Amino acid sequence: MIKYVTTPIYYVNDIPHIGHAYTTILCDMFKRYQVLKGKECLLLTGTDEHGQKIESSAKARNKTPKEYVDETSFKFQNLWNKFDIAYDYFVRTTNEAHDMGVKRAFEEMYKNGDIYKGHYEGNYCISCETFFTKRQLVDGIFCPDCGKETNSIKEESYFFRLSRYEKKLLDWYKANPDVIMPLNKKSEIINFIEGGLSDLSITRSGFKWGISLPPFIDDSKHIMYVWLDALLSYITPLGYGNDIPNKIYLFNNATHFVGKDILRFHAIYWPAFLMSLNLPLPKQIYVHGWWTIDGVKMSKSIGNVVNPDDIANTYGLEVMRYFLIREVPFGQDGDFSHKALVDRANADLSDTLGNLVNRLLGMSEKYFDLNIESENFDYLKDEINEVSTIIKSLESYMTNMTPHKYLEELWKIFDIANASIAKYEPWAMMKAGKKDEVQSLLVFISNILSKGALLFYPILPHAAREIMKCLKVDFSYFGKLIEDDGLLNKFSLTKIPPLFPKLEIKTSNVIEKKSDIKEEIDISQFNKIDIRVGRVVEADILKDSSKLLVLRIDFGENVGIRQIVSGIAKHYSPDELKDMLVCAIINLKPVKLMGILSEGMILSAEDSSGILRLISANDIEAGSVVR
Repeated sequence: MIKYVTTPIYYVNDIPHIGHAYTTILCDMFKRYQVLKGKECLLLTGTDEHGQKIESSAKARNKTPKEYVDETSFKFQNLWNKFDIAYDYFVRTTNEAHDMGVKRAFEEMYKNGDIYKGHYEGNYCISCETFFTKRQLVDGIFCPDCGKETNSIKEESYFFRLSRYEKKLLDWYKANPDVIMPLNKKSEIINFIEGGLSDLSITRSGFKWGISLPPFIDDSKHIMYVWLDALLSYITPLGYGNDIPNKIYLFNNATHFVGKDILRFHAIYWPAFLMSLNLPLPKQIYVHGWWTIDGVKMSKSIGNVVNPDDIANTYGLEVMRYFLIREVPFGQDGDFSHKALVDRANADLSDTLGNLVNRLLGMSEKYFDLNIESENFDYLKDEINEVSTIIKSLESYMTNMTPHKYLEELWKIFDIANASIAKYEPWAMMKAGKKDEVQSLLVFISNILSKGALLFYPILPHAAREIMKCLKVDFSYFGKLIEDDGLLNKFSLTKIPPLFPKLEIKTSNVIEKKSDIKEEIDISQFNKIDIRVGRVVEADILKDSSKLLVLRIDFGENVGIRQIVSGIAKHYSPDELKDMLVCAIINLKPVKLMGILSEGMILSAEDSSGILRLISANDIEAGSVVR
C-alpha cells in the first residue's frame, strides 16, 4: 500500500524558520527511508494562507492579502526546492481546487447534522487563531499557548458538533494504541477528551480573508475557521470535493508529522472532521518538540529566530540535516547552538565518517592502485558479526521513530572500521608481506561504507550518493548488502573530494537579523520601552530546564514584585542572584516559557566567548527608571 506522509501546512505570516525546516526534513527522511525499503511513498507539504493574522500582516506591509501570501508561500516552496525536499504535492489554501474541496466538506458535514448556527462568547487569541474559556486563560486574559493578550468577543458563529465524537475518538485511540507517537502525547489527548469536548466554532465574522461558506448557506457575513480550512488541505490535493483526479485512496495509509503545539488540532479536530465525512483516519501522528535558543522558544519579537537557509549556506545542508535529526531524541525539545552543531559535525561527520573514507582511498591507492579484492575475511570474523548485529537492529529505531538512535547505532559500524585500522595496522602488515590480509581489511571497510551509505541515505542523501559513486555501488545493492547481509568481494574505487571538511563556529548570518546594528529608531520609539532597576527577591531553577531560572524581582512600590523567566542558569546560580540589582524591561507583553508566566525581560550582555553577564545597577534604589 502506498504511504502518504504530510508536513503541517505552514502558516505564512513570516519566512521559514528552523522549526519548519526540522519538520520538513523529518518528513523527507521518512519518505526516503520508505523508498529505500522498496515502498512507494508520497509527500505533501504546503502553506496555510488565510486568517486574521495574515490580513493584519498584509495591511502592515501595504499589500493585499493575496500579494502577501503569494510572496511568502514562494519563499517556503523555493526553500524546500533548494533543500532538495522530495515532495510530491505542494498545496496552497488559496488555490481554487482547495476552496472547492473545503466548501464541499462543509456542505457534507452540514448535511450530516454536524454543523449548526449559534453564538460564541469568549476570549480569542489572534496569534493562535483560537478561542479559549476563562478557566484556560492565564490571569484571566493571556493566551495559555503563546502568552499574548486575548480579546473578549461575542459573535454569531457556525459550530461543529465535536461533542458528538467524544466516544468515537476514545474508541479509536483504544483500538489503535500506537496512532500517536511518542505515547505520552496520546495520553495528553485522551485526558483532554475525557475532560469533555465542547462544540467547535468553525466560522469567523470579524474579518474577510478566508474561504466563504458554500452558496447553499447564503450567509456572506461568515468565513471558514482557518483550522477547518487548513486541515482539509491534506485531502483536497487528492481530489476531494474538486475536479482534481481522485486519489483519495492514498489517505488510507496517511502519516502526519506535527509539532506538539498543534497536536490537539490534528489528534481531535481532524479525526472528528474525517469521521463526519466518512473518510479514513490517519494511521500515524508523529509529534515532535520545539527548537529553542538558550532554553527559550524562538520568537521574532525577541529576535532569536534561526534562519535555516543561512545555516545551510554557512555550514552545509547535510550538516544541518544530520544535526537536527541526530542531536535530539524525537518528541523532545532541542536547544540550537552553533557550538553543538559544529562539535557534532566535526566529531561524527568529519572525524569518523569523512576520515574513514579518506583513509580507505589513501591506502587503496598507495598499495593497490584503487583496485581491491578478497574472499577471505576469517581474521575479521568478530568485526563482521558485530556490524551485522548492529545493522539488523536499525529497522526498529526507524519504525518507532527514534531516528537519533538509528544514527547513533549506525555510526558504530564506522567506529568499528576505524578501530580495525588501528588494531591491525595495515601499514605494518604491508611491511610484513601480508598483502592479502591488507586487501581483506580494505574490502571489509569498503563493505561497511557501502552498507552505511545505503542506510544513511534518508538523512544524508548527497553524501550517500558520493560514497556510493566512490565505491561503485548503487541502490540495487540494498538487497544483497542489507537484506541478505552479504559482502562484496571486489571494489574498483574512484577518488572523491573530502566530504565533510572541519568546521569552525560562525555566528554571523545565521540569525534572522543580518547586521550587528539594528535598524535606526527615533527617541519616541525608545521612550516606549520602560526599563527599571529591580532587586532580586527570589531565584529558583525551573523544573525540567537546565537553562531557565524563575526570578521574583521587586521594582519598587509603583510596580511591585514581578516574575521573570530568564535563560541564565548556566551563568548564575540562584544564590548569586539574591539581592542583586538588575535592569529589566517591564512593559513587554507577558509570555509563557515552559508553562511559566514571564512578566518582563532582564537585560544582559554576552561577549564573543559566550560569557553572559547581567546589566546591574549598584547604589541605586529598586524602581529607578533607566533612561
